[in-house]
Amino acid sequence: MPDNQLGEFLRARRAGLLPQDVGMASYGVRRVTGLRREEVAVLAGVNADYYTRLEQGRERHPSPQVLDALSRALQLDTDARAHLHRLAGTSPSDQFTRTTDRVSPALRQLMDGYPGGPAFVINPTLDILAVNALAAALYSPFEQADNLARMTFCDPAGRHFYTQWSWTAQATVANLRQAAGLDPDNPRLRELFRTLTEHSADFAHLWNTHTVRGKTQDAKHFLHPDVGPLTLTYQAFDIRDSPGQQLVIYQAEPGSPSAQALNLLGSIHATWNQAEPHPSQ
Repeated sequence: MPDNQLGEFLRARRAGLLPQDVGMASYGVRRVTGLRREEVAVLAGVNADYYTRLEQGRERHPSPQVLDALSRALQLDTDARAHLHRLAGTSPSDQFTRTTDRVSPALRQLMDGYPGGPAFVINPTLDILAVNALAAALYSPFEQADNLARMTFCDPAGRHFYTQWSWTAQATVANLRQAAGLDPDNPRLRELFRTLTEHSADFAHLWNTHTVRGKTQDAKHFLHPDVGPLTLTYQAFDIRDSPGQQLVIYQAEPGSPSAQALNLLGSIHATWNQAEPHPSQ
């Protein structure tokens, strides 16, 4: 990951806006994609040379007021604005405590006692730390259900399993971007970044867009080889005693085809597990 993350972020978000997006007229031949630096400076009310130094990494300590002005100029949403402040080191109240990857026995018991939907625990780098039986069944098409980003970009099953793969890929990268802003020196994040960059040109392209987003409640669309299409909504819960961990629970609309398919999936895999010989046999 580049050392000048603040400048890279500003440059990428500037490239993603056109003059008409911000109500500006466009004059002459444009040699850059998106807005010019001078245009962003005008929109934010800052000196053009100062903004250039920010992008080039020659100025690394903008004030919160300047960052708020740039957020408005670049039309950043709440997640992206918070990310910009973190990159500049101006959000001391949002310091991130690196989580442990240990899932407590009480949480595991809670997950196992919830048979109605897939439930699993992830960390900020999207490593899957624990699953209940239905989540294991849901992710069974993958060679290994270990990391949501690796499964999306590096496992061949990903493009079939996620029926809206492009949207899933964008959301996954946006989640990792947020994690990078919270904990840029996380060795696991750097390891994952190298793996994804080496194995997926799609990941490298999306990473360079600098889109930042936390988890949403948008519906997920899957195609499972055992039961067919599944449309599931989900909720993500922060784990209070393990900052950074999240419990994710999927659910289907009651009485829907997806609910029937989810029940069937649970039955199929429960039968398979019962049929497998016990290690002591």
